[in-house]
Amino acid sequence: MPDPATPAGPVTIRAARTSDIRTIREIVRPHADSRVLVSKDAVTYYEALQQFRVAEQDGVVVGCGALHVMWEDLAEIRTLAVRPEAKGHGVGSLLMAALVDDARALGVERLFCLTFEVDFFARHGFEVIEGQAVEPEVYAELVRSYDEGVAEFLDLERVKPNTLGNTRMLRTL
Repeated sequence: MPDPATPAGPVTIRAARTSDIRTIREIVRPHADSRVLVSKDAVTYYEALQQFRVAEQDGVVVGCGALHVMWEDLAEIRTLAVRPEAKGHGVGSLLMAALVDDARALGVERLFCLTFEVDFFARHGFEVIEGQAVEPEVYAELVRSYDEGVAEFLDLERVKPNTLGNTRMLRTL
């Protein structure tokens, strides 16, 4: 990691590669340990590799985030995390902008997140919601998903220990 006392180079956002997974897990680990993010097995990250973007500075991955499509018009911003020494320097905002661009390119009209970082997401156009963000017919389809994040989105009882205190937020693109 670059010395925080020295000026750092520009941050670039790129698609994640398999070689980034260990670093992504390292960035996420402290957030998972404090239950801000859900802990996931390595295989889950590899399976979702195409959903991830990383922020790189001076050749070091300093942040990550993923876009998970849930339905025709809906996707979730997931696993948005930045190394502590890179916080407050716009890395999260750059990742968010890239994920929003990805969503638009895919034709997604709404973005969902489940977060403790309400102020950050509000600055990026998300609003707090109550209840479900999908119609009952879509809910009935989504409940068939094996994805734990979809279970969190649906607010299913089996994921309550992971989501207590989180805020449900939505952004229309």
